[in-house]
Amino acid sequence: MFPLCPLMLHRGAFRYFGPLGFDAVVSDGLAYFGHVSDAGCAHDVIRTGSGPAAARSPTFKWVNTALGNIKSAIVGTYRAISSKHVPRYLAEFEYRFNRRYDLASMIPRLGWAAAHTPPMPYRLLKLAENAG
Repeated sequence: MFPLCPLMLHRGAFRYFGPLGFDAVVSDGLAYFGHVSDAGCAHDVIRTGSGPAAARSPTFKWVNTALGNIKSAIVGTYRAISSKHVPRYLAEFEYRFNRRYDLASMIPRLGWAAAHTPPMPYRLLKLAENAG
Protein backbone atom coordinates (compact mmCIF):
# COMPACT_ATOMS: atom_id res chain seq x y z
CA MET A 1 0.00 0.00 0.00
CA PHE A 2 1.10 3.59 -0.43
CA PRO A 3 0.47 6.64 1.74
CA LEU A 4 -2.09 9.09 0.45
CA CYS A 5 -0.91 12.67 0.16
CA PRO A 6 -3.27 15.68 0.08
CA LEU A 7 -2.54 16.41 -3.59
CA MET A 8 -3.48 12.86 -4.63
CA LEU A 9 -6.71 13.08 -2.62
CA HIS A 10 -7.57 16.46 -4.13
CA ARG A 11 -6.99 15.16 -7.68
CA GLY A 12 -8.93 11.99 -6.94
CA ALA A 13 -11.92 13.97 -5.68
CA PHE A 14 -12.08 15.97 -8.91
CA ARG A 15 -11.53 12.87 -11.04
CA TYR A 16 -14.07 10.57 -9.41
CA PHE A 17 -16.71 12.68 -7.70
CA GLY A 18 -17.09 15.80 -9.85
CA PRO A 19 -17.47 14.23 -13.33
CA LEU A 20 -19.72 11.43 -12.08
CA GLY A 21 -22.37 13.91 -10.96
CA PHE A 22 -22.33 13.20 -7.23
CA ASP A 23 -24.28 15.83 -5.30
CA ALA A 24 -23.31 14.63 -1.85
CA VAL A 25 -20.88 12.25 -0.21
CA VAL A 26 -21.59 10.77 3.21
CA SER A 27 -18.61 9.69 5.29
CA ASP A 28 -17.64 8.87 8.84
CA GLY A 29 -15.54 12.02 9.08
CA LEU A 30 -12.23 10.57 7.93
CA ALA A 31 -10.03 13.50 6.90
CA TYR A 32 -9.45 12.00 3.44
CA PHE A 33 -13.03 12.80 2.46
CA GLY A 34 -12.63 16.53 3.08
CA HIS A 35 -11.48 17.02 -0.50
CA VAL A 36 -14.82 16.04 -2.02
CA SER A 37 -16.21 19.47 -1.12
CA ASP A 38 -13.44 20.97 -3.31
CA ALA A 39 -14.94 19.02 -6.23
CA GLY A 40 -18.32 20.68 -5.70
CA CYS A 41 -19.98 17.94 -3.65
CA ALA A 42 -21.68 18.40 -0.33
CA HIS A 43 -19.88 16.44 2.37
CA ASP A 44 -22.15 15.09 5.09
CA VAL A 45 -20.24 13.78 8.09
CA ILE A 46 -21.83 11.22 10.38
CA ARG A 47 -19.64 10.42 13.37
CA THR A 48 -20.42 6.92 14.54
CA GLY A 49 -17.69 6.29 17.07
CA SER A 50 -16.57 2.70 17.40
CA GLY A 51 -17.79 -0.65 18.62
CA PRO A 52 -20.95 -2.65 17.92
CA ALA A 53 -23.28 0.36 18.16
CA ALA A 54 -21.43 2.14 15.35
CA ALA A 55 -21.68 -0.95 13.13
CA ARG A 56 -25.46 -0.87 13.45
CA SER A 57 -25.76 2.66 12.03
CA PRO A 58 -28.37 2.45 9.23
CA THR A 59 -26.43 4.97 7.13
CA PHE A 60 -23.48 2.63 6.74
CA LYS A 61 -25.40 -0.65 6.59
CA TRP A 62 -24.32 -1.56 3.05
CA VAL A 63 -20.74 -0.45 3.63
CA ASN A 64 -20.54 -2.81 6.60
CA THR A 65 -22.24 -5.56 4.57
CA ALA A 66 -19.72 -5.18 1.72
CA LEU A 67 -16.76 -5.19 4.13
CA GLY A 68 -18.14 -8.31 5.81
CA ASN A 69 -18.53 -10.04 2.44
CA ILE A 70 -14.96 -9.18 1.46
CA LYS A 71 -13.62 -10.51 4.76
CA SER A 72 -15.68 -13.71 4.50
CA ALA A 73 -14.57 -14.33 0.91
CA ILE A 74 -10.90 -13.89 1.73
CA VAL A 75 -10.88 -15.81 5.01
CA GLY A 76 -13.03 -18.57 3.52
CA THR A 77 -10.66 -19.02 0.58
CA TYR A 78 -7.23 -18.80 2.15
CA ARG A 79 -5.87 -20.65 5.19
CA ALA A 80 -3.70 -17.73 6.26
CA ILE A 81 -3.71 -14.05 5.40
CA SER A 82 -0.38 -12.38 4.73
CA SER A 83 -0.16 -8.58 4.58
CA LYS A 84 2.12 -8.75 1.54
CA HIS A 85 -0.59 -10.60 -0.41
CA VAL A 86 -3.58 -8.43 0.60
CA PRO A 87 -3.58 -6.43 -2.69
CA ARG A 88 -3.87 -9.72 -4.63
CA TYR A 89 -6.67 -10.97 -2.37
CA LEU A 90 -8.60 -7.74 -2.89
CA ALA A 91 -8.01 -7.81 -6.66
CA GLU A 92 -9.37 -11.34 -6.83
CA PHE A 93 -12.44 -10.39 -4.82
CA GLU A 94 -12.97 -7.31 -6.99
CA TYR A 95 -12.82 -9.44 -10.14
CA ARG A 96 -15.45 -11.86 -8.82
CA PHE A 97 -17.62 -9.05 -7.43
CA ASN A 98 -17.65 -7.13 -10.71
CA ARG A 99 -18.72 -10.28 -12.59
CA ARG A 100 -21.22 -11.63 -10.05
CA TYR A 101 -24.19 -11.30 -12.39
CA ASP A 102 -22.58 -13.35 -15.15
CA LEU A 103 -20.94 -16.24 -13.29
CA ALA A 104 -21.27 -18.62 -16.25
CA SER A 105 -18.80 -16.55 -18.30
CA MET A 106 -16.05 -16.56 -15.66
CA ILE A 107 -14.60 -20.01 -16.45
CA PRO A 108 -14.47 -19.53 -20.25
CA ARG A 109 -12.96 -16.05 -19.72
CA LEU A 110 -10.33 -17.48 -17.36
CA GLY A 111 -9.51 -20.18 -19.92
CA TRP A 112 -9.17 -17.57 -22.67
CA ALA A 113 -6.88 -15.42 -20.52
CA ALA A 114 -4.75 -18.44 -19.57
CA ALA A 115 -4.39 -19.49 -23.21
CA HIS A 116 -3.43 -15.99 -24.37
CA THR A 117 -1.06 -15.06 -21.55
CA PRO A 118 2.61 -15.78 -22.23
CA PRO A 119 4.55 -17.79 -19.66
CA MET A 120 6.42 -15.88 -16.99
CA PRO A 121 9.41 -17.18 -15.04
CA TYR A 122 9.02 -17.47 -11.28
CA ARG A 123 11.78 -14.93 -10.65
CA LEU A 124 9.76 -12.25 -12.51
CA LEU A 125 6.64 -13.13 -10.56
CA LYS A 126 8.60 -12.64 -7.33
CA LEU A 127 9.83 -9.24 -8.55
CA ALA A 128 6.26 -8.07 -9.06
CA GLU A 129 5.30 -9.32 -5.61
CA ASN A 130 8.20 -7.56 -3.90
CA ALA A 131 7.54 -4.28 -5.72
CA GLY A 132 3.87 -4.11 -4.88
